[in-house]
Amino acid sequence: MATEHIDSRLLEELTEQSQDLNSDALRITRGALIDFGQAAEPVGRRWWQRGGALAGVAGMAALLGGSRAFAASASASADDIMALQTAASIENLAISVYQTAATLPFIKDGNKTVAAFIAKTTTQHQAHAQAFNSAATQAGGQAQNSPDPKYKAVVDQALPTIKTPADVVKLAITLEDVAAQTYTKNVSQVSNADLRKLFASVAPVEAQHRATLLAVQALLAGNAADLITIPVDPAKLPAAAGSVGFPDAFYKTDMASPISEGAVK
Repeated sequence: MATEHIDSRLLEELTEQSQDLNSDALRITRGALIDFGQAAEPVGRRWWQRGGALAGVAGMAALLGGSRAFAASASASADDIMALQTAASIENLAISVYQTAATLPFIKDGNKTVAAFIAKTTTQHQAHAQAFNSAATQAGGQAQNSPDPKYKAVVDQALPTIKTPADVVKLAITLEDVAAQTYTKNVSQVSNADLRKLFASVAPVEAQHRATLLAVQALLAGNAADLITIPVDPAKLPAAAGSVGFPDAFYKTDMASPISEGAVK
């Protein structure tokens, strides 16, 4: 089997864009929780007035874990807590898959930019898991530290068959799509406005992960990995190059996990 080569320049740019989107999501989440805190706590006790900068994963953990906003809210329902726990279970599974992928010889000893993309995406999923679990516990529920049971079975069946980077990409696409669809649907299912903002801020990050992976998958499948480059000659690209990363005008939710799927039993 021929070795698959991936030009690193485009992937480096996509990784940077993914990080930018994740940073935007963190800011949106922070704003939503500040608004919630303003309504929930007396002015003299507002947690954000106690100072401290928020940055990256540590910022997300401090923001959500240190805030009493959700604990002060009586509007977080049992369904809201289950939705948060299920979201955390999906993130836990994604983290596990990416961490396993990072140890595979053709990833670990292969293209360094691909390995960096996997590492960055893992960090983002860890931040999302912390966010969902912190919100769940602040709402009076338990943290979910186990993987989604339905898709863990899918992963367990797929892992022994993974032999190439394309196999890793295929499995990751499924998990990113499930996450994006689930969080998109959760926006209309949870009862609290700030929880809606939380899910809405994370969903596009997962959708972008999927879009990037779809583009890489298509070029690998077409033996056109050399076209993953900047600048690119448009005349050499396949016809689907302009749409393969975003095949749907509106994000579907038919694969969304039910809110109870990954809830703590």
